[in-house]
Amino acid sequence: MLYPLKFKPIYKTKVWGGDKIRRIKNDNKVPENCGESWEISGVQDDVSVVANGFLAGNTLQEIIEVYLEEVVGDKVLEEYGYEYPILLKIIDAKENRSVQVHPDDETAAELHNARGKTEAWYILEADKDAKIIDGFNRDTTEAELLQSIQDGNLENLLKYQNVKTGEFYFIPAGRVHGMCAGTAVVEIQETSDITYRIYDYNRGNRELHTQYAVDVIDYKKNEKNPVDFNRIPDHSNQIVKCKYFTANYLPAMNSLLKDYSAIDSFVIYHCVHGQVNVKTTNGEEILNEGETILIPACIDEVVLIPMKYSELLEIYMDLDENQPRKYDDYDLDAIQRQRKVTSGNTNNNTKYKC
Repeated sequence: MLYPLKFKPIYKTKVWGGDKIRRIKNDNKVPENCGESWEISGVQDDVSVVANGFLAGNTLQEIIEVYLEEVVGDKVLEEYGYEYPILLKIIDAKENRSVQVHPDDETAAELHNARGKTEAWYILEADKDAKIIDGFNRDTTEAELLQSIQDGNLENLLKYQNVKTGEFYFIPAGRVHGMCAGTAVVEIQETSDITYRIYDYNRGNRELHTQYAVDVIDYKKNEKNPVDFNRIPDHSNQIVKCKYFTANYLPAMNSLLKDYSAIDSFVIYHCVHGQVNVKTTNGEEILNEGETILIPACIDEVVLIPMKYSELLEIYMDLDENQPRKYDDYDLDAIQRQRKVTSGNTNNNTKYKC
């Protein structure tokens, strides 16, 4: 019988990483210069491992292979097979991250046999005057972009956005973006690790992928961020809904019952503030600040009991019934054959990882 699942965080040290993740999680085991904590991952070679209950030690993919739609829901299983579709991270940029862009699904499938990356950021912490890069400050062109890179003045084209704790930014595939120093976020994204860097602040030894980036970039000025959303207590306030994920902001002051019987999907809770007792008929877990928990799709009702005022991100998938199926009969062999298909350069799967 499935129950609320916690996972062991996968920590990634980065040249731009800091100490915010250690403090957010209140965990001295977080390494120095930790830039990312992968909270829930189905990325090949970095699949999350269960930390609680009788399934502890099993990977997320192994659990999906056994429990199928009970974990992810019928529609998600039909669309994604045994591949878990969402990657959730905490990211801490002590220094500027690279200016980058991600391909869409079509390009990523063609070049890397992978998914593209549409993502979103919830601002966990922002130092004074902290910024992000959110596209361009005006409409531009490929030729102008390349010239600005050659001339060393790319930053004159970029849109620098001051950020505040609690804001939310939606970043579709194709938008140039970057986190600047002093920012920590929760990142919600497709299960993909394909990144094209176009500028890395002259750090020298990290590869750039400009020749590929120019073909996927949206050269229009972006004016849609930060996302405006309600903050009604004890209510799921929708922030964004796209075909890859739905994200809600849930501030909890009182105990509340969540009914997910109408949602054919797993649910993720990430606690951005406070502490919550997550109770179901199949078990309960304390969710601390900086922690993440997965509610399997077979669990219809969840009781949330805040130990103090708390804020959660609530994430799930809402797939259109008319979307085509990618995998028939949940056939693992077919999925593995699909993953092995390559087009051209066999090194593409590793060459463009962040």
